[in-house]
Amino acid sequence: MAEHEHVRVAVIGSGFGGLGAAVRLRREGITDFVVLERAGGVGGTWRDNSYPGCACDVPSHLYSFSFAPNPEWPRTFSGQRHIRAYLEHVTDLFGLRPHIRFDSEVKLMTWDAENLRWHIETASGSLTADVVVSATGPLSDPKVPDIPGLESFPGKVFHSARWDHDYDLRGKRVAMIGTGASAIQIVPAVQPLAGRLTLFQRTPPWVMPRIDRAISGAERRLHRSVPATTQLRRGVLWAIRELQVQAFTKRPEELGLVERLAKRNMTRAVKDPALRAKLTPDYRIGCKRILLSSEYYPALARPNVDVVASGLSEIRGSTLVAADGTRTEADVIIFGTGFHVTDMPIAERVVGAEGVTLAETWKGGMQALRGASAPGFPNWMTIIGPNTGLGNSSMILMIESQLNYMADYLRQLDVLGGRTALDARPAAVAAWNHKVQERMKRTVWNTGGCTSWYLDASGRNTTIWPGTTTEFRRATRRVDLAEYEVVRKPGVKDAGAPVRTGGAAQSGSAA
Repeated sequence: MAEHEHVRVAVIGSGFGGLGAAVRLRREGITDFVVLERAGGVGGTWRDNSYPGCACDVPSHLYSFSFAPNPEWPRTFSGQRHIRAYLEHVTDLFGLRPHIRFDSEVKLMTWDAENLRWHIETASGSLTADVVVSATGPLSDPKVPDIPGLESFPGKVFHSARWDHDYDLRGKRVAMIGTGASAIQIVPAVQPLAGRLTLFQRTPPWVMPRIDRAISGAERRLHRSVPATTQLRRGVLWAIRELQVQAFTKRPEELGLVERLAKRNMTRAVKDPALRAKLTPDYRIGCKRILLSSEYYPALARPNVDVVASGLSEIRGSTLVAADGTRTEADVIIFGTGFHVTDMPIAERVVGAEGVTLAETWKGGMQALRGASAPGFPNWMTIIGPNTGLGNSSMILMIESQLNYMADYLRQLDVLGGRTALDARPAAVAAWNHKVQERMKRTVWNTGGCTSWYLDASGRNTTIWPGTTTEFRRATRRVDLAEYEVVRKPGVKDAGAPVRTGGAAQSGSAA
């Protein structure tokens, strides 16, 4: 990276969000940008999560960019390898590689209030940028619980997102910690190899069958020759999920039928009543993420698998002790314990206009205007920010909506002219967040009777969007300048701090 390099936009991360931002910048005619990537390749979470069985639980044709349809998806639900290959394809198709700085983990981003730009320190050098688009994503930094005695364990330990492919699991006593989306894919893949597999389950998930199949050659040929059929397929998948949103956000009681289907799915595979009792959730389906697998329950019913219906509480050498006192001997521990979602580590590395970090600003809970802008952090935006997550559809839809917002944000800066920055007004952020949290009160995620990774330490849902993707797209179509302070660099004759003025008096879309 060149010394004293300056760019108009610095994008952080090269997953779906970062690559999508880069494509959108190119399509807006902006070429003065870089993508800062901490690893040696693109892909984000689909690069890092390469564990056995890793796949997406959103249909392939919906889990892809609308501007880069893929007629060659091999399965209705694609695996990690094919999704990562798709992201490599997007990178090359839109000529993004010259913009990407690999092995350039961001160490610190500091706002320069005098010159209205960001100073960015990376593992490969420093640069400045007028605008920062943070696309690190919530599923990027693995979370390993602080288990007493973990350092004393003599065997192998790794997180699902840092899989050790050199370690041979054959014949080993394997302890799987957690029952989230990664764990239910890992268990069926590991069970045939393990001498003994013990699953430590703090809370049983609701699991529905995964109706996956190979996409035929005839279907792929049709999608190649008639591109509109790919869009039609995507549209149908999207519409079905939009219709489901009401049950999650306004009428959770309607999910009772889905619960019965999930229980029937379990009963077909698990004949042991005692095991079924362990695996039956005591909360409303949808409160935690609904998981998709047709292999999870059959794997748990195999004779070399034990389910401990209690979380891991202590480790004594090679002995794992559950909260209920159950003891298990293990050779390897695999943590499927999720990520830092409501306490994203990148926030500790962003220092705003008042000299405080984003993590300090978010100490009482994450919140951002339209999921993008935080007060006190001018010209800084996040992709997949607070309350932009989904419980039943494709995050690519939300990412593309935020890219619309990013594009208009940059247009507004051009219209304002000169050395200018936009800083979200605290009142606007508070009003947006209040509306979101009011809508959240009646959703299944808040009323379903569970504790999930959607909730922060204070029990507030700072993760999920409580509406349809259509509503979010409408709310992020344009930047409302009335929600921002316009910060200008003083002219030659001006003295003192940068000048802050109000935005245009116009009303924006409400949550």
